[in-house]
Amino acid sequence: MKFVFAVLFTLSLLATGSAAASEKLAQSSGCMTCHAIDKKTIGPGFKDIAAKYRNDKSAEANLVKKVKAGGSGVWGPTPMPPNAHVKEDDIKAIVTWVLTLN
Repeated sequence: MKFVFAVLFTLSLLATGSAAASEKLAQSSGCMTCHAIDKKTIGPGFKDIAAKYRNDKSAEANLVKKVKAGGSGVWGPTPMPPNAHVKEDDIKAIVTWVLTLN
């Protein structure tokens, strides 16, 4: 039983560290200029994005494309600018993190 607890605790710490790293990546990539985690600013809150796409199996791939290319119309008239300056692996990490938020 102690072993199981230790493994679960370690996994929890790793997930927390990974989440913190992903949040820092979102900040350093400029995402937090227009987005916040739990409220709408210029763009939708990350938790709202996660809720909207929770049951969409193609959400991750579609959001990666949208973050990279930009777009508009899903959350209102304000367009999201393209983020071609952000590495695709970083975009994937950020999108994966956003989709895990509750």
